[in-house]
Amino acid sequence: MDIRTDVVIVGTGVSGLFSALNLPRDRKIVMITKSDAESSDSFLAQGGICVMRDEADYDIYFEDTMRAGHYENRRESVDIMIRSSRPVINELIGYGVDFARKADGSLDYTREGCHSRPRILFHEDITGKEITSHLLAAVRQLPNVTIRDFTTMVDIVTDENRCLGIIARDSQGRYRAIQADETILASGGVGGLYDHSTNFPHLTGDALAIAICHGHNGGSRLPTAALAEIRGGNRRGKPIT
Repeated sequence: MDIRTDVVIVGTGVSGLFSALNLPRDRKIVMITKSDAESSDSFLAQGGICVMRDEADYDIYFEDTMRAGHYENRRESVDIMIRSSRPVINELIGYGVDFARKADGSLDYTREGCHSRPRILFHEDITGKEITSHLLAAVRQLPNVTIRDFTTMVDIVTDENRCLGIIARDSQGRYRAIQADETILASGGVGGLYDHSTNFPHLTGDALAIAICHGHNGGSRLPTAALAEIRGGNRRGKPIT
């Protein structure tokens, strides 16, 4: 039997969970995930999360980010990321995320990667699990959200270049349409495409492939799909084809 909802979100990592928490409470939301809700790449993230320290940090943070992306970043997106970072951190703390703090109780910033100054917040070596578990707990308390685990999106439903929902397959192999006014694809994990990876093997970039497929027909386009970050030690070998 088909499902009718206001919003369908594909993926239960940080992106999908944060989306659900920030949608109006009067919207009926269905979230799906290929495995159980805890088996997302977000849970595996170890390092930390960047935040603009203060207004004086903006220009330096912007340049650090552009330089790390070889200046191919979309400048508008970088600006949004930086400007919204402090409100996002405050919201995460409100959900109970316990970032490391100094003896005086202030947040403890560290430095990683291409950042020229400390602006990384973290929780031990399991920052992703700390953030995602608290967001998932908050989402599970929402009466307007239903999470369907072990459910895989196999295609999106479109009509005249408008997305009307998705086609999903459950753990029993049954197919059903999930009709929705809005569709959010929050399932970017691609580690399972590689023959060696520390990511979950079931995360194979399905949403990206579906979006690209529909893009060839005049629909969605992913102009930076080739710019995937490969972290040292996370993946080895060529993608599985």
